[in-house]
Amino acid sequence: MTANGDGAAGWRKLALLLLAVAAAGLPVNHLAAYALLLIVAVIVFRGDVTARLKPWLAAMTVVIIVVVAGQWLLAPPRIDEGHNVFLPDAPVLQAALPAPVYRRMAHEFDALYPPAVRCKPGSTGCWQKSQPAHAFAFSADGIFHKSDLSRAARAVDFSDPVRLRLGFINERRYNWYTAAPDVHRADRDRRFWMGLHRWHLAMPWYEMVRLPAAYVGGQLCWRGEIMWEGEGGQFAALPGDRCRTISSADAGRGVFGIAIKPDTLAMRLVPPWRVRLLQFAGSALALAAIVALMALLVRVRLRRTLLPFLLVGLAILMIALDDASFLGGVRPFDGGDDGLYYDGVGRIILQKLLAGDVAGFLQGGENVFFYGGPGLRYFRAIEHIVFGESYLGYLSLVLLLPLLTCWLFGRFLPQRWAIAVAIVFTAIPVGAVFGTTFFQYAQWASRGFADPAAYILFIAGILPLVGASAAGPNARFAPAFFGALLLALGICMKPIVAPAAAVLLAGAGLAALYRRQWRRLAGLCIGFLPVFSMALHNWVYGHVFVLFGANADLPEVLTMPPVGWAAAARELIGLQFGGAHIAGAIVQVAHWLSGPAESYATIPLNAAGIAIVIWVVAAGRRCDPWLRLIGATALAQHAVALFYNAAIARYHFLSWYLTALVAVAWFHDVAIGWLQRRYPALSARFASHPVSQRLASGLARLHNVSS
Repeated sequence: MTANGDGAAGWRKLALLLLAVAAAGLPVNHLAAYALLLIVAVIVFRGDVTARLKPWLAAMTVVIIVVVAGQWLLAPPRIDEGHNVFLPDAPVLQAALPAPVYRRMAHEFDALYPPAVRCKPGSTGCWQKSQPAHAFAFSADGIFHKSDLSRAARAVDFSDPVRLRLGFINERRYNWYTAAPDVHRADRDRRFWMGLHRWHLAMPWYEMVRLPAAYVGGQLCWRGEIMWEGEGGQFAALPGDRCRTISSADAGRGVFGIAIKPDTLAMRLVPPWRVRLLQFAGSALALAAIVALMALLVRVRLRRTLLPFLLVGLAILMIALDDASFLGGVRPFDGGDDGLYYDGVGRIILQKLLAGDVAGFLQGGENVFFYGGPGLRYFRAIEHIVFGESYLGYLSLVLLLPLLTCWLFGRFLPQRWAIAVAIVFTAIPVGAVFGTTFFQYAQWASRGFADPAAYILFIAGILPLVGASAAGPNARFAPAFFGALLLALGICMKPIVAPAAAVLLAGAGLAALYRRQWRRLAGLCIGFLPVFSMALHNWVYGHVFVLFGANADLPEVLTMPPVGWAAAARELIGLQFGGAHIAGAIVQVAHWLSGPAESYATIPLNAAGIAIVIWVVAAGRRCDPWLRLIGATALAQHAVALFYNAAIARYHFLSWYLTALVAVAWFHDVAIGWLQRRYPALSARFASHPVSQRLASGLARLHNVSS
């Protein structure tokens, strides 16, 4: 699979996708709307978008009509919905919640969590030092549709709070380490077949719905316990599994769902037929508008979409098998994890931005960046604007990885090989042994870590820098600019990739200088400038010069500093083979060569991969010079593992991914020819084997159909 279209065509495709998003409406926080836009994106970027003015004017008219009619005139009434964690003795809850509701929840809390099982106030990770700031938590779903509660929802229908998208569960204030039988954040079902219901929210919480007048005649059904507001602000407890018709007297009144005990509450608000018609009309209008956009502007190339749809479908299947909450839900991140920190800070700075505090938003929660790369917190804030209370923005980035893999490997290999590598990388986790596999990136992304985002952005940045064909990159400004910008964004996500970026950009810059490609050289320099925003932030807000982050020299991160290697060398020269520094060096190298499998058994395989990369860089004159540059990039990134914690495999996924790219290209260009000359009979039997022929035939058909 290769890139198609020039720069102007790319901008037209992006504009069309933005029109489709406008027709669907923000935020894109429902899986059905996201799936539709995902299908549209694949069709648009693999098709041809017209440059004629009249169809574009017609398309914009369609979107304006849909936005005005669908989101204003025909919009069904929204439901004011509020939710938050419940903790006893929280002053804000005592003051703001109805007294009968608070007393009921406090009584159930004390019964489920008696004082004997509670953590000591003030201890690390104890829930008793955290308090809600408001009776109803902030929800990013309410950015475009305001409510005095948490959000104004189009529907209320949930049986699993993970699918209800309760963003407050990942606020920094609830960074709890406690475990059952005490109050805790979540329970994980570790059975491998439970990917669809991997996480169970264990935090005590409540849901409040204000019944709209338009829902009179409809029904509210529930499981568990609710408290229904009646005359004079009195609340009646209604436990059980039942439904109740909404009367005119209920309009504007509140219903509280109580979820102190995990997995007990489910609610469904069934609208009357008038509201159902409006909901159907709004959805049908948005769908018709998107279809009209495609008909007006796109020449659909269905055959070209076959391979992208296959790779994206396989990626979604692998994600669902591990943790389907990544597909549109909001799982509770683990206490103390990177995911909780980044999303928690992202939510804080988003609220500052919405309040007009731009300086507070840019400050990013720290005067000097310390906790890893700063990029993901800003990404989370922007993600919540577009995708509401979901992580569909990060999911989109992860779903790009199989396509990027097919494209990047196709740059140095025949297309059939690239397709095979992409399918294996996505669906068959053999890469966990050598080279990494899609499953690993998806798993860490679903936990909210920055590492996969950094590596995916870096891989995307390679593509425009090395060019789409063996002729190499062209001299245009735009590809160089965006390639360098993607590398800079990757460093902002995880500064650990900086050595690889330095080598790759230096090589690309020297090549541009040698060929006197001044526009390309300018693009590389300007595109990479944002990488210095981290140092600028630290200087402006913290008044110190720190290039990336202040945690770079922590002992648990920098496990083998240069002085440690120097001490090991002195011990070796002094024949002190039992020295502590030599032992530390051996452990560091062993962890490094254990690779993504984190197993000493894979050391020989990974060492062979390193040897191949060294050969390609140093002596591989038959190899593509851009492949040799990627090999040097991989070696620069491997050098990081000699100093920083090599026992944490996710720190080094990029190194092994690039190593696999170089090794597979070397195998195709060099090793196969050597094997055919050295073992001609065996090579002929392998090539003529029915399984080999069927695989080759299938890949050829897939390539021909999707080209």
